[in-house]
Amino acid sequence: MQFLKVNSLFNKFQGIRQFRVFAALNGHRWFPDPEFMKKFEGVAIYPTPEMEKYGKVIWNGKVSPIERKLKNMWINFGPQHPAAHGVLRLILELDGEYVLRADPHIGFLHRATEKLMENKHYNQNIPFMDRLDYVSTMCNEIGFVLAVEKLLNIEAPPRAQAIRVLMGELSRIANHLLNISGTILDAGGITPFFWMCEEREKIYELFERVCGARVHNAYMRVGGVSQDLPIGYLDDVYELCAKMGERCDETEDICTENRLYYERTAGIGAISAHEAISLGFTGPMLRCTGVKWDLRIAHPYINYDLYDFDVPVGTFGDSYDRHLLRLMELRQSLRIINQVLDSIPAGEVRTDDSKITLPTRAEMKTSMESLIHHFKLCSQGFNVPPGSTYVAIECPKGELGVYMVSDGTSKPYRVFLRPCSYLHLAGLAVMGKRMMLADIAILIATIDIVFGDIDR
Repeated sequence: MQFLKVNSLFNKFQGIRQFRVFAALNGHRWFPDPEFMKKFEGVAIYPTPEMEKYGKVIWNGKVSPIERKLKNMWINFGPQHPAAHGVLRLILELDGEYVLRADPHIGFLHRATEKLMENKHYNQNIPFMDRLDYVSTMCNEIGFVLAVEKLLNIEAPPRAQAIRVLMGELSRIANHLLNISGTILDAGGITPFFWMCEEREKIYELFERVCGARVHNAYMRVGGVSQDLPIGYLDDVYELCAKMGERCDETEDICTENRLYYERTAGIGAISAHEAISLGFTGPMLRCTGVKWDLRIAHPYINYDLYDFDVPVGTFGDSYDRHLLRLMELRQSLRIINQVLDSIPAGEVRTDDSKITLPTRAEMKTSMESLIHHFKLCSQGFNVPPGSTYVAIECPKGELGVYMVSDGTSKPYRVFLRPCSYLHLAGLAVMGKRMMLADIAILIATIDIVFGDIDR
């Protein structure tokens, strides 16, 4: 009977593979003795605290192995990193080269600008605004003087308003030129950086001609501007704008459709419109998601409603969209400047209230009253009626808000600045996830942050 079973088994496997039964192998088999097998008793898994309550299993008379876990790497991206602007510490949790968490740390600049402004006269506070976003200085000054003018219930003359628009758009162009070329530089292209820095230098020469300072201008004044435009100034601005479009075309030819630049920016730091609104994004960071919001159109100031221009918006909300958006905004600024050049009115550039506006040098040499007013305004300043106000303008990086409280003296009781870069930097923790380490530098560049108004 046993033979029949073996024979049937042999016939079953014969068609599959050659199968032989050797009697010699079945002659002697070794089986371990019970004492040896006791070493392997127990559950074959790692012990848990619940199991050790009832009895600790000792494997082969030795301590059970410790289960080791892999940990992600934590690195500091900055503040020494060139792309970290010198004062940004970005703590990154890395899984290989992928960023799992990005935690921005600020406070390495500690300027205390808002507290310093509470101890200065209103005119003395204007240079502080230049030091906030030092890439677009004129726009910051416009926001501050508009807040003071709102408390004083005065308005600058039409020519002063047009000059403010002109300087604000030139400042916007200078800001976007630096950001566009800086982003291309971080992606590996150096030539457009030289092209656009040359154009920025021409804008700084125009600023120097009108106020004497290249970067920290202090040109705006409460009630107008410090001085009128020099002779031939508008002709030089027209010549600059006529050639600026060609420089933009050259940059687009070399970069915008470049496959390498597209791969470095497309899909990097993408954010939805809902997330951008929730994080408080403004400016190009909000408009690149498809939200058409520009304070120059939604709430016009300094007569922006007199000029015809468009507000470009993006689609995907990534770094490539932000690059294209700033290029389009640069062209729209050129369009606004050309309209200002065609329609700038004649007249005074400051209000005629001698209690607020500094007199000219010519008046001080011939009028004793003007000399007294100059001395009083420079030593004591002018009193602002008590009250509070909030004024927001569209800076190149987004919405700049100035909340000001006056107690009736010549110094503000409280000044709070709503900067653009601060909220955008906070969004880096959201946009930086699931990116590669090499893309963090591109993301920081396209966010367009300046630490003057972050560590204010």
